[in-house]
Amino acid sequence: MKWIDTTEIAMALTDKFPDLDPQTVRFTDLHRWICELDGFDDDPNRSNEKILESIQAAWIEDSDY
Repeated sequence: MKWIDTTEIAMALTDKFPDLDPQTVRFTDLHRWICELDGFDDDPNRSNEKILESIQAAWIEDSDY
């Protein structure tokens, strides 16, 4: 996975944190969790606030919240 794979990342986060409301996640935690995902293979420094917002929005949409 790369930073541009927002939907795939969101689904992986939903699977890893099924009971977490993604609306309450801080970007610092979100960034770390994404970098720790199995299959994530991108430069941690290539992310930015816009990318993290997109991933969080996809995660919110994918979750039950």
